[in-house]
Amino acid sequence: MSQIKKGAALNYTSIILTNIVGLLLTPFIIRKLGDAEFGLYSLIGAFVGYIAILDLGLGNTVVRFVAKYRAEKDKVGEENFLATTLIIYAIISFCVVVIGTICYFNIESIFKDSLTPDQIGSAKNMFVILVFTLAVGLPAGTFEATSYGYEQFVFPKTAKIIHYVIRSLLVVGLLFWSGRALSLVILDASLNLVLFGVMIYFVIVKLKVKIKLHSFSKQLLRKIFGYSLWIFVFAIVGQFQWRVGQLVLGIMTDPTIVAVFAVGVMLGTYYGAFSTAISGVFLPRATQMTVTNANPKELTDMMIKIGRLSFIVLMFILTAFILFGKQFIFLWVGESYQDSWVIALIIMFAYTLPLVQAFGNSILEAQNKLSFKAIIYLIFLILGTIFGGYLAKGYGAIGMIAGTVSGWLIVQNIMNFYYYKVIHLEIPRFFKELLNKTFLAILIILVFGYFIRFIPGKDWFNFVLKGISYSIVYALVMYRIGLIEFEKQLFKTTFSSIRTKFGI
Repeated sequence: MSQIKKGAALNYTSIILTNIVGLLLTPFIIRKLGDAEFGLYSLIGAFVGYIAILDLGLGNTVVRFVAKYRAEKDKVGEENFLATTLIIYAIISFCVVVIGTICYFNIESIFKDSLTPDQIGSAKNMFVILVFTLAVGLPAGTFEATSYGYEQFVFPKTAKIIHYVIRSLLVVGLLFWSGRALSLVILDASLNLVLFGVMIYFVIVKLKVKIKLHSFSKQLLRKIFGYSLWIFVFAIVGQFQWRVGQLVLGIMTDPTIVAVFAVGVMLGTYYGAFSTAISGVFLPRATQMTVTNANPKELTDMMIKIGRLSFIVLMFILTAFILFGKQFIFLWVGESYQDSWVIALIIMFAYTLPLVQAFGNSILEAQNKLSFKAIIYLIFLILGTIFGGYLAKGYGAIGMIAGTVSGWLIVQNIMNFYYYKVIHLEIPRFFKELLNKTFLAILIILVFGYFIRFIPGKDWFNFVLKGISYSIVYALVMYRIGLIEFEKQLFKTTFSSIRTKFGI
């Protein structure tokens, strides 16, 4: 099996592992830390996350340029590029330390209305450790990106999976030993430093990559920042999309509400990961189509094909969460987190359309038109965050996410107009085909699901029983009524290959 195939398999393994361990570990961490301290832990992590955008998108840039120099067999260019990148990162790390120092001395004034003196003390300690780790980790990221540029995926991805497993086990042990949030931050920092060292060793010793500054070129700098600019903008968008709400709530409310918000957002991100596992299989082929100048009809056909598969998976998760999500939240983290269910639902509803139209992003990237989407997203997510802050005054965490999501919805409508008028995708046909058969199937499934909810009981056994019953109903009804012939054949082929592989 090639490095690319093994890397893809490890990528999916990492997604599944992260989601499963996250679901198992989160309630344990909350119970051991308490709502307020877990909220503080999430808040400071999000706060430092804003400083992390100073990466400027250089990680992806390193992958692209190293691959380019290797294809051209230009070792001197590669050595010079890596040296230039590390110089840029050294400057960025210095800026991280300066900005971190300024923030450190202002933490008390920023959170004076929401944190107690003891919490502010803990926040400062965690902040110092996280900023130090970030300052070291940004330049260290060059080495992981270099290994990807060399198409060496197995070692770094395996190392990260092992790192995640060890971290999870040590977190459990630490919290059993009465560790606090600060202990978790120290643990994460220590393990990350070890991981950085492992990545550097692999690239320098095993891949024998050399880093040497032959000349400092302004033209190279322009190329680097010209490529990384829009990646950087999307990094800012990601902060507004997933993290800024925690900071706003941390300033306006208290850590307990931040904890509720963080749990809801976490479930929303897991929702997106399931779709990525589907669309990611087809996106490389889709990108090739755009490069070879496929016509709008062919592009729309591919968008429909990928979109329907993602939609079928997402609707299983969304409808199940609508019907049984509240019971899951109560069992998982407790009734005090009921608003997390509402927050996650709002995210899932708003996130569904961007996920089923993931192919549109590949088209924009291939046609070098990502700038429009980046600017529109940034503008409306900032406005959505401001609106969310206003709603948070009266409605807390739910108001915050409602305002943020309003920005997503406006952007997605603008992007559909852009796909239709500029890219010439057949958007009306996309929606018609997306809902073809699936809409009726989902309505029937929801009716069955409504009655499954009345199976008596409220414990985990009852939840699992409902989940299994609903899964069987969803699979049967969707297969019989909701799938088109291509999807049925895909299911049969996949099932047959699994049976052959395991000798069933």
